[in-house]
Amino acid sequence: MAHEEINSILEQEAEAVRNIPVTPGYEEAIALIVEYVHERGGKLITSGMGKAGQIAMNIATTFSSTGTPAFFLHPSEAQHGDLGIVRGNDLMLLISNSGKTRELEELVSLTRGLVPEMKFIVITGNPDSPLAAEADVCLPTGAPKEVCPLGLTPTTSTTVMTVIGDILVVGTMKRIHFTNKDYAKRHHGGYLGSKSRRQSENEQNDNL
Repeated sequence: MAHEEINSILEQEAEAVRNIPVTPGYEEAIALIVEYVHERGGKLITSGMGKAGQIAMNIATTFSSTGTPAFFLHPSEAQHGDLGIVRGNDLMLLISNSGKTRELEELVSLTRGLVPEMKFIVITGNPDSPLAAEADVCLPTGAPKEVCPLGLTPTTSTTVMTVIGDILVVGTMKRIHFTNKDYAKRHHGGYLGSKSRRQSENEQNDNL
């Protein structure tokens, strides 16, 4: 693959990130996460199908490691009993590029049958979609064109979904004043665990 082609892909991906719509929805979504998880004692439940589901799973693990309990719920498995994880003070984050994912539409309906007052945050490329209409907060991706030469494979769309998830994670960390010490308690192993413990020790020494 030529350097020019690689640079073109990098530029398309970067441009898609730069063009993510910045809306008041981010502050609204973070406020919901703080209220339901940190004030009401619930958890953040993420969901999506296919590649969007993998992004939803990554967002859940990142939230959990940074002080916000989160769980990935597969929308199909939810129909076979896993919906039982959902409780009254929880909050749902759904990801669908089309905003028309059948399994997620069904998940919304089933969840409302169990917890009628459930709040939904939706990340989608189609703010006029059925899922967006169900959302309490809709975060549009900007519907970037995929860098896949067929224009089909989720590539650029999953990049921007990941970035939107990062914005929510970082914004929530700042709202709850998450520290190195807090991180070290949740991430003991590996390089990041040792680094967070060193930084926590340094912070403690600075405060002496």
